[in-house]
Amino acid sequence: MDIYLISFVVVGVAALAMAWLPTWFKEVPVSYAMLFVCVGFLLYKLPIGLPEPDPLRKNDFALRLSELCVIITLMGTGIKINRRFSLFKWQVPLRLVSWTMLLCIGSLAWLAWQFLGFPVASAVLLAAALAPTDPVLASDVQVGPPSDEVEDATRFALTAEAGLNDGMAFPFTWLAITLALHGLAPEAWLVDWLSYDLLYRIVVGVGTGYLLGKLLTFLLFKLPKKSRFPETKDGFVAISTTLLVYGLTEMVHGYGFIAVFITGLTLKHFEEDNNYHREMHDFTDQIERILVVIVLILLGGSISRGLLDALTWQGALVSIGFLLVIRPLAGYIGLWGVPVKTREKWAISFFGIRGIGSVFYLAFALGKADFANPEEIWAVAGFTILLSVFLHGILATPIMRYLDKVRTPSDFIDPDKAALEMSDDRKGESVDKPQE
Repeated sequence: MDIYLISFVVVGVAALAMAWLPTWFKEVPVSYAMLFVCVGFLLYKLPIGLPEPDPLRKNDFALRLSELCVIITLMGTGIKINRRFSLFKWQVPLRLVSWTMLLCIGSLAWLAWQFLGFPVASAVLLAAALAPTDPVLASDVQVGPPSDEVEDATRFALTAEAGLNDGMAFPFTWLAITLALHGLAPEAWLVDWLSYDLLYRIVVGVGTGYLLGKLLTFLLFKLPKKSRFPETKDGFVAISTTLLVYGLTEMVHGYGFIAVFITGLTLKHFEEDNNYHREMHDFTDQIERILVVIVLILLGGSISRGLLDALTWQGALVSIGFLLVIRPLAGYIGLWGVPVKTREKWAISFFGIRGIGSVFYLAFALGKADFANPEEIWAVAGFTILLSVFLHGILATPIMRYLDKVRTPSDFIDPDKAALEMSDDRKGESVDKPQE
């Protein structure tokens, strides 16, 4: 049979299933990510000639597919956040992408260097790739589509963190590349890394994203009201905007991940009640689902074909410790003193889901420089992603359901609005409840 047609059938069936799976799995401790990783694992055990899934041998394919998946998700993530930016309202995600991320990177890099025997460059790369919370696979613990409802601390924090930290981890990926190319002597790279990779690229990413977001709000919302410029309500504008913003930002050497997310936020916070935001979000969500299906099947296939062959018991122990100890403690320490309930802090700290963004960072860095032990890096990262898919996939539904049950209006940034909404919800439940 033609491998091209077989691939079409596999992706078509899996993508079709995504029309129902998120709804079916919403009330059970199982995620669609778990299912498709298993499907990919089993499919690649069959002698049907599917395309090679190993990211070590197909680095460019893994890089571009994961890149596209992440940037489309980041646009949708920005559009669905209701909360306007301020240092107070955004203090939780800002701490997560600063203090928590630095603690995670430092701790994991030290473990990889000291406990696994990785060279410093490889240790930094592994830590930088696994530090960010994935915007793609964290959907079960994120806010829903654009709406007027007040957002709870856990979902908002994890959504905003996932939107910001993919770009914030990039300087440390470049640090790993720099170390691999120039060695440990700081005089050879430190000034350039601080000024260019850390400062310039972040500032350009934020600035470009904001300016292009403002330009797009003018074209989409303001200009049609002031002139005969045609109004559009097509959801695909979100995808074209994503590609435009990402491409332009990368051309001026800014971080395109940050720019895409900032553009999404800027679009959402102009005429917040406009239904067009929901249209754009839904279109990105649909494209994202198709791409996620492909990536997850390939992840399962790469595991089936030996991605974890280089994994040692020490590497497995580091992965387990990172997910169960380092990230939760780093998250909780980073949130020390913020006005959020303890149970919400622990939930935010625990759900640092690893995923497709990590695949991109590893593929990107390994294509830029020669690292000493790429097989071991992929093995530890792959095992961490796999463990995260199953661990967080099983626990997300019961934990979030428990938090929703015990949450009170005082747990929200806007307690008055939350109290009103919760009161309306209870009234609606009493109306819908059948009479005895």
